[in-house]
Amino acid sequence: MKIGKPLMIGTTTLGVAIGLYEGYRFAGGLVVLMAALMSLIGAAVATLVATIRRERRAEEEAARQRRESSAEESPK
Repeated sequence: MKIGKPLMIGTTTLGVAIGLYEGYRFAGGLVVLMAALMSLIGAAVATLVATIRRERRAEEEAARQRRESSAEESPK
């Protein structure tokens, strides 16, 4: 996977750019709709990633607080 992820990121970006260009050549006005759709999908993915990161951070914080409170309650 060391070469796979960078290759996939590069080819996907290139594929989207070529797709937009071909969409413009095929039907100029429809490229606006394609770009709007891709922007909407990108916003949905960004929202999903932000939610997952926020929930993971909250879970880690709760686990850290539980560890700290159990360490304080245990006799030394």
